[in-house]
Amino acid sequence: MINETTLLPVFRKIDNASRENLRKHFYKLAVRYANTRAEWNFMTVEEKAEEDAARSRLHNALIDSLNILARQMEKDGEDTSWRSIMGNNRKIIGDFACYVAAWLGIRQR
Repeated sequence: MINETTLLPVFRKIDNASRENLRKHFYKLAVRYANTRAEWNFMTVEEKAEEDAARSRLHNALIDSLNILARQMEKDGEDTSWRSIMGNNRKIIGDFACYVAAWLGIRQR
């Protein structure tokens, strides 16, 4: 089962990636996505329908940035075993973004 215990080592591997620009880009998208997902709790059905396409585009950008980071890490000879752990399940990747946002926030206290 994939949960925070499984995903924390993934976060640590990404956090140690040498490509700071790609890592930061992913982190910024993760925070934006986590915020969007959290805001979903307060939206009406109509508001969700209006925002759904934008949320999906953000989710796609998040997944793209994760894939780009993994490809570059692989080219740089870094450990990318984390990418296969996550797989291609959109929900799991979205959950991971929420964990990343939480870990980044906690780290700054």
